[in-house]
Amino acid sequence: MSRIAVVPGSFDPVTLGHLDIIERAAGVFDAVHVVVVHNPGKQAMLPIAQRVALIEQAIADRALPSSILVTSWSVGLLVDYCTDVGATVLVKGVRSQVDVAYETPMAIVNRNLAGIETVFMLTDPAHAHVSSSLVRQVAALGGDVAPYVPRAVAEFLVSQNTD
Repeated sequence: MSRIAVVPGSFDPVTLGHLDIIERAAGVFDAVHVVVVHNPGKQAMLPIAQRVALIEQAIADRALPSSILVTSWSVGLLVDYCTDVGATVLVKGVRSQVDVAYETPMAIVNRNLAGIETVFMLTDPAHAHVSSSLVRQVAALGGDVAPYVPRAVAEFLVSQNTD
C-alpha cells in the first residue's frame, strides 16, 4: 500500500522553509502532493497557477524526487482532495508554538471529518524566521529575498519589480 501525504499551503511565494518540509516529507512518504490552496484570509500576491509553476521549477532545480506532484485545490475541503487521491496524511511545517496552536484545531477537525491525520514537521532552524508574508513585504520594498526563497522565485520577484 502506497502512503500518500499532502503538503498544503498558500505558498505565496514558496520559501526555502517550504521546500525543506516538502523534501523531508518525500523522504518519509511514498508520494507527496504539494497542494496550493486559496486562503480566503490572505490577500494573494501571486496567482495560483504562478505559485504552482514556481514550486515545480524549484523542485526541478533541486532535483527532488519524482514522487512529488504539485497541484492546486480550490473547491471544497482539503480533506476532500485527500480522499480523492487516497492520501491519509497532511504534513504541516511548524516554526513555533504559535504555528502549532493555529494548526492543532484544523488537525483535529480534519481527523474528525475524514480520518486524515496531520503530521507536524519542525522547520529547520535556519528557516524558522521566514514566512511568505515577510518575503512579500521585503520584495515589495525592493529588498533582496534570495536568502529566503528558491532561485526561480527570487528571479521572478526581481522581474516583477523591474517591469
